[in-house]
This record gives sequence, C-alpha cells and structure tokens, in this order.
Amino acid sequence: MQRIIKNGQIIDETWHLLPKDATLDSLSNCDDYIVPLALWVEHSTALKARDGGLGVWLEAGEEIEEIADDLDNFQVIALNFPAFTDGRHSSTAYLLRTRYGYKGEVRAIGDILRDQLFALKRCGFDAFALRADKDPVDALKAFEDFSEVYQASADEPLPLFRRRA
Repeated sequence: MQRIIKNGQIIDETWHLLPKDATLDSLSNCDDYIVPLALWVEHSTALKARDGGLGVWLEAGEEIEEIADDLDNFQVIALNFPAFTDGRHSSTAYLLRTRYGYKGEVRAIGDILRDQLFALKRCGFDAFALRADKDPVDALKAFEDFSEVYQASADEPLPLFRRRA
C-alpha cells in the first residue's frame, strides 16, 4: 500500500488513482477514485451517481478552467507533474485556492521530489504522493527547511513586511 503525505503527516493511501485509459467499467460503486479528466468529461453524470468518494486528476497541459464549474463534486484534485522540472501545476494549485476558493484536498502526484515540497505547500498543495523510490519520512523534513517566508502565497496571503507592521 502506498503512503502519502497529507497535512504534514504520513498516512496510508485510501484513494485509487485510475490510469489515463481507465473505463467506467473498472469502477466499483463504493470505493474512492481519482479519475482522469477525460473520464470525468465523458461520464460525469454516472460518476456523480456513485456512492464512493470522487476526485479528478489533471495532466500538466490540462487547465483547471475545464472543471471550474464542477469543483464541488470533488473531494480530491490531483495534479500530475510529469517531470520534476515541469512546474505548471504550481499555478493551478494557487488558482484553486485563491481564485476558486477550493477547500478540498489538492494533491501533487508524479515526479515530486523532497526539494519541491515546501514551495508546493505554499502554492496550495496539502497532499503529496511521492515517487515509489522516495522516502516519505525524509520528505517530511522539507516542511522545516525554512522558518519564515517573505513572499505572499496561498498559505500566507500577506508578505512579511505587512505581517510585521
């Protein structure tokens, strides 16, 4: 069973992340699934009718505006980082929290490294599914790398000079 970091703790994963080629037939009625955007677009009515939890995941090239009107249907929005050098979804997480006011879980999946966790948390991520070859216990230390932040972000809307005044 995979373990993820959520809200600063290591927990057992309970959600099933479906692959891009998943079909509606592969779902049971009561499990919690994170479905690819294409499956949501094609079968949103049937997915909403299920009893289990529902999440959606987006590839780096897919825009959050495609599901902006549907955000209330998802307990989890997972954003895939195909390579650690591809940071496009940092902006997506920020938009989810600030523009759309999304309160559910925003999860980073894909090629996520320890060195990115502190910055990703500041952008609005609260859960991280690390690569299988990465140690989540070591990764937790990333949240202690900096004691103070200067810039405003999703987790701290005021810059340091405004907080000190």
